[in-house]
Amino acid sequence: MIERCVQIIEEGGQLDFEQAMVLAEQADLEALCRAADKLCRDIHGKAFDLCSIINARSGRCSEDCSYCAQSSRYQADISCYDQIDRETALSQARENDSYGVRRLSLVTAGRSQKHEQLEAMGELYRGMARETDLLFCASMGFLTPESARQLVAFGVRRYHCNLETCREFFPSVCTTHSWQEKVETLKTALAAGMDLCSGGIIGMGETLAHRLELAIELRELGVLSIPINILSPIPGTPLANREPISLDEVLRSVALFRFINPNAVIRIAGGRGRFADNQYRLFAAGANGAIVGDYLTTMGSGVERDLAEFTKLGFDLARRKRGEDA
Repeated sequence: MIERCVQIIEEGGQLDFEQAMVLAEQADLEALCRAADKLCRDIHGKAFDLCSIINARSGRCSEDCSYCAQSSRYQADISCYDQIDRETALSQARENDSYGVRRLSLVTAGRSQKHEQLEAMGELYRGMARETDLLFCASMGFLTPESARQLVAFGVRRYHCNLETCREFFPSVCTTHSWQEKVETLKTALAAGMDLCSGGIIGMGETLAHRLELAIELRELGVLSIPINILSPIPGTPLANREPISLDEVLRSVALFRFINPNAVIRIAGGRGRFADNQYRLFAAGANGAIVGDYLTTMGSGVERDLAEFTKLGFDLARRKRGEDA
């Protein structure tokens, strides 16, 4: 079954849901991971995509996403602020640049950002552009055509808006906005000239079939940067007592995302640190990108350790010059 799926992809085809389900249910895990890793390296070579995020506006979010500590509806213990201190943001940007990180995103809590809030973020982007060679992304909630153009004018080249999970399961984790609203924001970002970063969280109670549906939905939207987060149950949120997903489940999911989205960067994001040294097995199962450093409300792995481990896995971490990268 694995060989047939690889052949379909090598011949320019795509796996449909039924084929992906058969692969998910019948393939030996180790063989599946090896095949996904080989598929990744055959298509992408040794390239590895590093990015990082800055929590530029934290807490007091109006939405009820059940996994998120930043919702004002829950009693999670987090820091709340309207905008990160300018020098703190610039210091984080310089540090990421010194490690060779390619992209950096400012991330803001909240349903969307007002014009004046975006203008304040624009000052941060301009400052970081003067002091680093980073490429810039944004994750700032729902967009209008006007706010999307505003971000492009600041030099933002990629927009991040996770679908989080598939259309069918989405109402189980959020009721204050819809899966379709997220899709419309991705389309708005694309129309403004930004490329797309969108993925999800696994381990929220969804089935394996739901994960495959998400992978296919992302492919249909043309997303070529797909972050996979592993749920970190946070005290005070509705998913605080969710039983953590196993490493084997994560490995199988990552490998299947690679088979369904062979041309995308599959980027391991939040939650990987829970698996300690075993987290690096994910990068031999089809993943070829990572968010390094800390996340929004949880700690990440040490950047130097990450870089050493990715290099040991045979990836090339050299960063292309600004004019050579989209």
